[in-house]
Amino acid sequence: MVLIVVVILGGLFVAADRIAVSVAENKAAERAAATQGLDSRPKVSIEGFPFLTQVLWGKLDDVKVSAHDIAAGEGGRTLRIDSFHADLHGVRLSGDYSRAVADSADGLAFVTYADLSKAAPTGTSVVYAGRRSDGRTMVKLTGGFMGARLSVLSEVSVRGADEIGLHAERLPEAFTALGLEDELRQQIDFTTRLTHLPEGISLTSVTATPDGISVAAGGKHVVLAG
Repeated sequence: MVLIVVVILGGLFVAADRIAVSVAENKAAERAAATQGLDSRPKVSIEGFPFLTQVLWGKLDDVKVSAHDIAAGEGGRTLRIDSFHADLHGVRLSGDYSRAVADSADGLAFVTYADLSKAAPTGTSVVYAGRRSDGRTMVKLTGGFMGARLSVLSEVSVRGADEIGLHAERLPEAFTALGLEDELRQQIDFTTRLTHLPEGISLTSVTATPDGISVAAGGKHVVLAG
């Protein structure tokens, strides 16, 4: 009889714990969307068991966040982030659970070449150009300049906490010989921001893949909500 009671109570505790974590995940998703200015709610998954014990201590071991179709960028130049995934560690809760700040976090954003081309200067397309022997990944930009059609190889790099930039490795001699390098780079080189990322997250690296660019990010004291 005692064993049966223990099993029943254990089952009720697990059920209550899972219900509580589901409610918390939904509330966290709503607050995260409001905090980051997202058009739709991200998916929030609170890892670890039991959840109620973690809440009692005011700190969650691991929280995973996923979002898709994020309209980033600024100044009339929009960059669509196809997907963003973040893993937050040591998430401290405060303010009646309205604020959640992680001790540390790492994430990965993915941008397709179609979306990167839309953020590029008008008439410029971006495609994958392969990997160099030194490990660098390259993209090819094709666009028009002074009535001519040209293509250049560029490397995508992190330019700031939330910026990535494309810089042509070498320009056609036909233009540089005429002293048109600055004018051409204004057309073919560009930077763009990845906005709506959690506060405290900074871009760390970017890699070109056959399908798009993968941007890694990380940080400490990262604000999920509040």
